[in-house]
Amino acid sequence: MFKKSFTQQMPIPEGAIASAVEVMRTGRLHRYNTLDGELSETDLLEKQFADYLGVKYCLSCASGGYAIYIALLCVGVKAGEKVLCNAFTLAPVPGAITNAGGEPVLVETTADLTIDLNDLARKASQPDVRYLLLSHMRGHVADMNAIVDICDSYGVTLIEDCAHTMGAKWRGKASGTFGKVACFSAQTYKHINAGEGGFLVTNDDGVMAKAIIYSGSYMLFDQHPTLPPKEWFDEVACSTPNYSGRMDNLRAAILRPQLARLDRQCKRWNSLYAAMEDALSWLPGVVLTKRSDDEVFVGSSIQFSFPDLPAEHFPAFVRGCQRRGVALKWVGAPEPSGYSSKFNHWQYLAPSAPLPQTEKVLSTLIDMRIPLTFEESDAEVIAQIISDVLKQTQ
Repeated sequence: MFKKSFTQQMPIPEGAIASAVEVMRTGRLHRYNTLDGELSETDLLEKQFADYLGVKYCLSCASGGYAIYIALLCVGVKAGEKVLCNAFTLAPVPGAITNAGGEPVLVETTADLTIDLNDLARKASQPDVRYLLLSHMRGHVADMNAIVDICDSYGVTLIEDCAHTMGAKWRGKASGTFGKVACFSAQTYKHINAGEGGFLVTNDDGVMAKAIIYSGSYMLFDQHPTLPPKEWFDEVACSTPNYSGRMDNLRAAILRPQLARLDRQCKRWNSLYAAMEDALSWLPGVVLTKRSDDEVFVGSSIQFSFPDLPAEHFPAFVRGCQRRGVALKWVGAPEPSGYSSKFNHWQYLAPSAPLPQTEKVLSTLIDMRIPLTFEESDAEVIAQIISDVLKQTQ
């Protein structure tokens, strides 16, 4: 039996707890409830995250999904417009497109769990396609130079969903700095933990001005620490709806010390990932996801497949591992479960062209979290349990 929990997070750092308590003592939890000349915790977090990524603007939001939703609105998505996105992603991604009035158009997935560049180019070339919401699903970063080239060639605006790539890079350039706008998550199972929360980042003045108003600034927009020239607000302040998706000072206070130690946490995740990858590589019939040397990733989860295991054996395999304390998700399951679902579960989407490659890739794919509460030595125990159950299942 493996005794550790796959959903247990690291404790909130003591410095973050102290900051949160200080905010509670003031009672000023709302981001705009500040004294003259005072920067709120939310203001400071936005400056810190913008500096971390090397971008002009950062807006903290109530969730990553909300950040994606208003990002789509800010770049101009209109009702009924097509928005390309990965077929392999989580439900909040097509959900945000639908919320913004767009029509998700799913793009095939490679065996290495990144967006298929050939299918992307085919679909981006269509005259009625103007947007790509690229999800770096489970931290797998595609060839970003090629993606930018495709988008530039066909006049497609790139929006990045970086919920799983905070701290990741492609050829030394930070994930979230390739498109016109990018969104990050601070939900409990992401790389920094506020329970819920997210960020919108951009270098575009117009996008940021609209995002601030959408988020619910009222006429207090000039309090933001990363602020476009005020003439942008002359145009958008009264013509843009208020959707009240702000982050509060309590969550910002919890996040700032975590962000300061993010790079150290990422290194530890990758050490755990390497140990897990090595242990799993000895399993008979396993196929591990290949990663490019150009990618600096954050290994907070690992994906592997058993292409020769019949589909009818996967439920028993997953249940057997669960009974021995190893929590796995079968991505190809016919029904959604918990946080897990796949493209053909989202019945609210318009019927799409067949996605045979994605269906094949996901049909035998296993997904497993790697919490920071684990140790490298746990990898051998987990792999041995998976091996035992696999033998019994076959």
